[in-house]
Amino acid sequence: MKYRQIKPNGFLSNFVQCFWEYENADTATEHTILPDGYFDLIAAFEAGILTTVKLTGVWTKPKNVVIPRDTKIFAIRFKLLATEYLFQQEIKSILDTTQNLPFDFWGMGNYESEEFERFVMETTNRLDNSIRHLREIDSRKLKLFELVYRHKAKTVNEISEKVFWSSRQINRYFNAKFGFSLKEFLKIVRCNASYKDISNGRLSSQSGFFDQAHFIKEVKKYTGATPKELHKNENVRFLQLSKTKHR
Repeated sequence: MKYRQIKPNGFLSNFVQCFWEYENADTATEHTILPDGYFDLIAAFEAGILTTVKLTGVWTKPKNVVIPRDTKIFAIRFKLLATEYLFQQEIKSILDTTQNLPFDFWGMGNYESEEFERFVMETTNRLDNSIRHLREIDSRKLKLFELVYRHKAKTVNEISEKVFWSSRQINRYFNAKFGFSLKEFLKIVRCNASYKDISNGRLSSQSGFFDQAHFIKEVKKYTGATPKELHKNENVRFLQLSKTKHR
């Protein structure tokens, strides 16, 4: 199994967390995908042939997937703001599931399985151009997602005060676009932030959790496993922990 990612630069980073590539050469492998507060556009190749282009919703619970042997995946991991400004649609309708897309979506069918760098470069240019042609972007939303993804605010009320947007309006926006509340989103992002420490053996309560019992309860809610089980990561079951180890 091989995994790598490339992070975007500049203003695009408000919408894209990373481009990533995964290769599974030898045998079919089962992974558990953990909630992380993002969604993905995925193109999968089997034996060098494009077989799937799909969009995932946001995961709010663990999802077991089996990756066939001789599979390579190109993907873009998006921040939630991308739904409105790059996709111009809601994604609550595919919460915790996926939606198949045509192979020519964003030119995915133009790439060979060995052309990840070309995929990243050309898609970056496509998205940068799309952003330049956008009308005004709501500064409240830009600020809100920056605060959450960078862990600069811990509660709905704190965010509401910092972005000058009522919590009621924020939650209406979240439920309409994503299918869950801002409070739920904060919990998912906080849990995701703990994966790196867990993968490196730090299994005690971390920032944002009330105590050890709360930490274990929240981690188990969103991953289906205790911090100790996540740390063991037998057979690289939890890919997101494997790729964060020692980084």
